[in-house]
Amino acid sequence: MKTRIALFRGINVGGSNTLPMRELVERLRAVGLRDVSTYIQSGNVVFRSREDDTADLADRIKSAVRESHGFTPEVMILTPNQLEDALESNPYPQAEGEPRSLHLFFLATIPDDPDLEILESIKRDSEDFELRGSIFYLHAPEGIGRSKLAARVERALGVPATARNWRSAQKTLDMVRSLT
Repeated sequence: MKTRIALFRGINVGGSNTLPMRELVERLRAVGLRDVSTYIQSGNVVFRSREDDTADLADRIKSAVRESHGFTPEVMILTPNQLEDALESNPYPQAEGEPRSLHLFFLATIPDDPDLEILESIKRDSEDFELRGSIFYLHAPEGIGRSKLAARVERALGVPATARNWRSAQKTLDMVRSLT
């Protein structure tokens, strides 16, 4: 069995797309996933599966949620190596001490034609960002909630994304390591 990470986008935010983690774990077990565990309510899931096709696996997970909760979330499946590489490639190591100021946007695909100029034009002086393959890094010392740039990342890159702060990404990797 292979260990995988599922990152859900847009669940349990602002009272919409409510999906309690205990129910999610049960749904994922019902579709054949094993050793399912979650970290916080935003949809960080670590599990084992025999499935090699991550696109098919994501579709099965989306279908299970749609059947049980009536909405279809975006789900990105990562391998442990992909998550580890994303953390190791952090271009802002100085921000690791403030884990809520450093965000990793996991992109569904590598953007074909990202509009980084628009992001540069709206970023605060204190913010920095970098696109590395299918990971967009944002250092926002004043907080992501106040960042105009953070709100425009998906549109500017032209691909679906889901963001995790540094602490959440690290905790998810710790969960992966506890399975291996």
